[in-house]
Amino acid sequence: MNMTDANFWKKCSTCKKPIGFGARYYVCSVSTCNGERTGYVFCSISCFDAHLPGARHRQAGAIEKMAPKSATETSSRTLIKPAPVAGASTSTFSGAKPVPKDVLIIASRLKEYVTARSDFNTSASVMDVLSEYVRVVTDRAIDNARADGRKTVLDRDFDFLHKT
Repeated sequence: MNMTDANFWKKCSTCKKPIGFGARYYVCSVSTCNGERTGYVFCSISCFDAHLPGARHRQAGAIEKMAPKSATETSSRTLIKPAPVAGASTSTFSGAKPVPKDVLIIASRLKEYVTARSDFNTSASVMDVLSEYVRVVTDRAIDNARADGRKTVLDRDFDFLHKT
């Protein structure tokens, strides 16, 4: 099935599959890959991973984004609000900003750790799962700091991790 320009936003830089309007896509965290001149976009984490050997980055991560909802919408930098997770804080404060859903884990360091501990490989999708876990744990620590009347999250706000 041939798709015309009116039916999709851009094509994946790796596999050339169309990325539809309003669809999730990924960009490289390295600025030279996501600039106006290069503008690499990937339809999946596996396509992003296929880009890495040729790009020869020291450290890179996939950043999840949303394509514009229509051809007239120009911004491809829509922030994605994380889905609510069981146990996560749902409280907000006045003037709350949208929360970006960027990868919070340094992929190369985690992969080095897993390999050193076990000689196992690490899937790229692990970074998204761990990032979401870090968000949930951090939300609980923010709630603890707020309950203590502070505007600074301290190490002790994470003490619930060590309690049984």
